[in-house]
Amino acid sequence: MGAPSLRKTIAFTFLLAVIFLFSIAVNVHAAEPTNKPVIVTTTTVLESIVKDLAGDKVSVVVIASPTICPAHYDVSPSDVEAFRIADLILAHGFEPWVEDLKKASGSEAPIVYVRGPWNTPDTLKQKYVEVANAIREHLGIDVSDKLSKSLEEIDKVKQWLLNFANEHGFKDAPVVSMLWQKSFISFLGFRIVAVYRSPEMVSAKEYSEVVENATKYGAVLVIDNLQSGVELGEKIASEVGAVEVALTNFPGTAPGLNNVTEVMKYNAKLLAKALEEATAMKEKITLEREISFWRNTTYILAVLVIALGLALTYIVLRKR
Repeated sequence: MGAPSLRKTIAFTFLLAVIFLFSIAVNVHAAEPTNKPVIVTTTTVLESIVKDLAGDKVSVVVIASPTICPAHYDVSPSDVEAFRIADLILAHGFEPWVEDLKKASGSEAPIVYVRGPWNTPDTLKQKYVEVANAIREHLGIDVSDKLSKSLEEIDKVKQWLLNFANEHGFKDAPVVSMLWQKSFISFLGFRIVAVYRSPEMVSAKEYSEVVENATKYGAVLVIDNLQSGVELGEKIASEVGAVEVALTNFPGTAPGLNNVTEVMKYNAKLLAKALEEATAMKEKITLEREISFWRNTTYILAVLVIALGLALTYIVLRKR
């Protein structure tokens, strides 16, 4: 082996050694405990609440992706590991896999169920209080200061939403709503003329009733729940001549949606845009109908004028 080849071999060996030692250092660092309690949450809703209340005092691990319904989430081996290291587990109660994960992981962490809806300001405040109580009771961490600030912020967002709804004409606008968005839509002042459940639960009869009521009361929007799918809402909207809009129930589905108050504001803006589109569509249809009416009227008048002219000509010729 020549000197150049030997130098290349030594350099390559040295490089491998550096990479190996660096990887060991990284792995050791990653494995080092943070000394912070670990809270596992089933959704980004609960994750965001924990971060708002105790983000600097705990480590948070979220299980389900915000883009799908947690009830339909498929668990993975990493979820078992997350449960294994948990000091506290927070769930909503509708996730069918929580108890199975706890059993599979051998976790001794308490599970606290934070039940009920969260997509109106008042129900969201209840969730913050319940999570704060769970953190204090099971981890001994007092988050009362952060809780007070969070509740104040929710009240501010509540007023913002009401003002926004008033400014954009939400009150009494007839709409069709997916069940999981009903409470938020009602809070904003819309008039809900029909409600539909998750697509897999909607029968042909229910679908017909929704379409019938939407048509009868002139629904301008069909409001979907993003995590439940949008195909059914799009079909209803197409059939009744309304605009479909999909709202999200979970933070993390778009940039800047770090907690539920941001989700509420984001959804309100989507509704305003959709309502504006529906209004424009309605005005276009009205204008087209008016144009058609006057065009037909003009044709009729033209025919009458021609007929009258022919009649007068005939009368004049008869008198000669």
